[in-house]
Amino acid sequence: MKTEGIEIEHMDFQRLNSELQSNLDLILEENVKLSRKIDTESLIPLITSIQHSERIFLIAAGRSGFALRGAAMRLMHHGLTVYFVGDTTTPAIKKGDLLIVASGSGTTASMVRAAEKAIAVGAKVVAITTAPESDLAKLAFHTVVIPAAGKQEFDGNNSKQYAGSLFEQFLFLLMDIVFQSLWKIQGTPAEVLWERHANLE
Repeated sequence: MKTEGIEIEHMDFQRLNSELQSNLDLILEENVKLSRKIDTESLIPLITSIQHSERIFLIAAGRSGFALRGAAMRLMHHGLTVYFVGDTTTPAIKKGDLLIVASGSGTTASMVRAAEKAIAVGAKVVAITTAPESDLAKLAFHTVVIPAAGKQEFDGNNSKQYAGSLFEQFLFLLMDIVFQSLWKIQGTPAEVLWERHANLE
């Protein structure tokens, strides 16, 4: 059998196809299981902080950063002033602003430093992490705990996926949950939000 110009033996194809379905089932099952563990009440202070902040700053590294970039886009659609830390147009954070920091371990040095700097100027910090006793969590005004595996937890107890994959996947879903709730509270028609979507693509 040929797929995209690559020859795959029939038995290998069947085995690979079965493995792909198993992997899909695993990832979905782990995220559903995690959705039953997450303390949704812990999202309320995050939502109210977003509502009452002058500007929203988001920061995370690696794949967690991709998840928060997606969140930044949705919060912009919501009509908020949003910046992803590290972009060249991101201004200085100040009092009255909110910094949302995501770090699975809660010990990533650059994330901890960013939280410290934000607090020093009077901004609020909300941390999203797997580690409620971490340095980042201790600095934050509020912490949302995602009870997923950390990057160096290889025992498979919390996830059979590689490294911090489950945390990163669920971080994306969690921020979509937050956006969905903000949107329902505001009640703005989808057509109005769409007017804010990028039109220089």
